[in-house]
Amino acid sequence: MIKSESLEGRAFPLVEIQADLVIAGGGLSGICAAVTAARQGLKVALVQDRSVLGGNASSEIRLWILGATSHMGNNNRWAREGGVVDEILVENTYRNPEGNPLILDAILLDKVVSEPNITLLLNTTVYSLNKKQPDIIESLSAYCSQDQKAYLLKAPLFMDASGDGVVGFLSGAAFRMGAESQDEFGERFAPSGDYGELLGHSLYFYSKDTGKPVKFVAPSFALNDITKIPKFRSFNSHEYGCKLWWIEYGGRMDTVHDTEKIKWELWKIVYGVWDYIKNSGNFPNAETLTLEWVGMIPGKRESRRFEGDYILKQQDIVEQRTHTDAVAFGGWSIDLHPSDGIYSSEPGCNQWHSKGVYQIPYRCLYSRNIKNLFLAGRIISASHVAFGSSRVMATSAYVSQASAMAAVLCKKYNSLPADIFNKGHIHELQQCLLKAGQHIPGIQLNDNDDLVKQAEISASSELQLQEIEETHLLQNLDLSVAQMLPVDKGDVPIVSFHAYTNEATTLKAELRLCSRTGSFTPDISVGSFEILLKEGKNCVQLQSNYKITEAQYLFVMLHKNPAVKLSRSYKRITGILTVFNTINPDVSNYGKQEPPDFIGMDSFEFWCPQRRPQGHNLSFKLGRPLPAFGVENIRNGISRPVNAPNAWVADFNDAQPTLTLQWSSVKKIKKIVLAFDTDFDHPMESVLMTHPENVMPFCVSNYRLYDDKMNLVYNKKDNHQSRNEIIFDEAVITSKLVIECDHPSANTSAAVFEVRCYE
Repeated sequence: MIKSESLEGRAFPLVEIQADLVIAGGGLSGICAAVTAARQGLKVALVQDRSVLGGNASSEIRLWILGATSHMGNNNRWAREGGVVDEILVENTYRNPEGNPLILDAILLDKVVSEPNITLLLNTTVYSLNKKQPDIIESLSAYCSQDQKAYLLKAPLFMDASGDGVVGFLSGAAFRMGAESQDEFGERFAPSGDYGELLGHSLYFYSKDTGKPVKFVAPSFALNDITKIPKFRSFNSHEYGCKLWWIEYGGRMDTVHDTEKIKWELWKIVYGVWDYIKNSGNFPNAETLTLEWVGMIPGKRESRRFEGDYILKQQDIVEQRTHTDAVAFGGWSIDLHPSDGIYSSEPGCNQWHSKGVYQIPYRCLYSRNIKNLFLAGRIISASHVAFGSSRVMATSAYVSQASAMAAVLCKKYNSLPADIFNKGHIHELQQCLLKAGQHIPGIQLNDNDDLVKQAEISASSELQLQEIEETHLLQNLDLSVAQMLPVDKGDVPIVSFHAYTNEATTLKAELRLCSRTGSFTPDISVGSFEILLKEGKNCVQLQSNYKITEAQYLFVMLHKNPAVKLSRSYKRITGILTVFNTINPDVSNYGKQEPPDFIGMDSFEFWCPQRRPQGHNLSFKLGRPLPAFGVENIRNGISRPVNAPNAWVADFNDAQPTLTLQWSSVKKIKKIVLAFDTDFDHPMESVLMTHPENVMPFCVSNYRLYDDKMNLVYNKKDNHQSRNEIIFDEAVITSKLVIECDHPSANTSAAVFEVRCYE
């Protein structure tokens, strides 16, 4: 028993932690940064002021993780982010395709505590800091509300992934809050004062059907006049509350210091909305619904944005500008919301897409005036307009991985964040990120330590795609469709297919390419056709004299004609996709983007995939095979489809697909990295939405590795991850490595993006 009556001053126990990197904020950005740095050997202290990890993705707020893939509603093909954030999304889809936020909580916690180099402090709030120089942070002071301990966190490097920028604010880092004028950066989409300068907070709620009548009595603070909300007629019961992201408020207030006031207004709105749904009589099917959950913490969109040595702008996004220090990419629309939120008569959001993904430079990821402070998540150096795109969680996590890898190089060179750019370490940073699974548009991996660069590579087969056979799967041409085909330099291949109709009609078709390298917006027509179809089966042939100058995707377009049926195939092939000129109002896609002239955005058509099990490839035959699936792709330094599939793909008839790496001398292989196709086009939203499969249909689940004597050195079953890293306890001494893969299914051929080996 402890008993004390001392009148002297008391203090909470003080725990001092020394680390290589201290990260404030345990949202998705802080998690991905911490894991990235820890795996490279840094001692990381991760400080989270809540009891769960995940921030806006956690069960406390329940927003899905999303980024450049944009619900598959834009022209960013194969754009899901890589590295740790991809690993998390793939794992969550495997364990949690139903989108249960509690399961995601456990996955995120598991990911962090599995890293021995991470010291995790939950329920711990950073409240002050010390500096050893005016522009150098020495330590953070934090307090844990659960065990009444105080912490002193020391490190040479600090990272702010807190969302509101608590470390940046306390340190004196330069920041902005609110919107820039159009004149400052020439951003034509910069909002007016009437629209407002800040995005607000949102609060989610869940309902569920109990199967029996449920009464609801509103609390006294509930909004009692639903007509104060201009869009009140949009409320419904069938979404069960959880997708009403536009219950938003606070953009006219201080979105940091007025958060509690904003939260109370959102509670007032939510309970008023539920009262309306339950008791207005307008929703008979709500009789058996109960209110299961209301968020206790609002999901924040915008507060402080900190200044780096470069500020990302609208033009970087729209023009897809290239940067020598590119370390990440974004691709969400420029998504601005009226500051009055739910009380605005404006649409809930104003989304305008770019023609493709855009690079994010490293100079946005550190403070310009606090020398040892990295920026992470949504607080990176961006204008208000550019922030409308870069703020979303998957993009925020992606840039945080780059900040973390830069911290690794800072320790290596005893340097500060800006030195990575100023002293010529950007190339090394990019290569380190690529080796860790980060895709950077326009940058290829060139790893001189990789033994595969020295090997002679052969395969049991290579897919020579010339035909996808017809099936009995006939579908009406109710939507315009385009078959994407990877073509190389030279003539456009002749494309043939069968069209079926019960009446004479005209089929309109086009062959299109993209004006921007690496983009998937088909805006250049290289052949236009009008084909007269007779009743019955018609053989259609499309031919163009256009000369292709570089490897890219050809879009074989067939325009909408409901009188026509086309044969589709159940076969799925890595790097082959059908896209449709359809709409997705969730991301402001209405088939074609037609912005006003004065906002500085492009006009173009949307050509987007359908979610499986839909979106089947067309059945077709080509005048020549496509040589896009060869073995050299596994060492070309790109691990996803871009302007080509960038994968070795085996022939469907290959009974046992096998890659062989042969060296002229014996090697001592300690580590092998393999990259498989987990469908980077699938957005894998983390919560609320469901997914049709646990394992992506393209992914090689079972494979085996053999040495030069055909001894089995590694056997993997039930793989579902994009990237497999194999580290042997004892080096494999061999002059040959044989990689034997099983086809994922009868309808999907085995594919490998990358193989790397190290001594």
